[in-house]
Amino acid sequence: MSGAIEQLETTPESLDYFDENRRVISAILAVLVGGLGIHKFYLGYTKAGFWQLLLFFVFGISVLIALIEAINYLSKTDEEFYEIYIKNKKTWF
Repeated sequence: MSGAIEQLETTPESLDYFDENRRVISAILAVLVGGLGIHKFYLGYTKAGFWQLLLFFVFGISVLIALIEAINYLSKTDEEFYEIYIKNKKTWF
């Protein structure tokens, strides 16, 4: 052994815990109850979920944000969705 640490490529296929339906489920949650930030909590973005919940009760604009995010989720492939929202943890748009 050379002692070097091999870098493993992380793709949705190589990760056992990655749910391939996560993109679609997130989009459905964003459409149905997105104003409350439920899709953000589902993706593990607790802080962003609370901010969206606050926006819903204070300004009522979080429904529009959620619809934009649902469109973004559905326009991505599973690999793009994983790379952007799971691996890189992009919380908004």
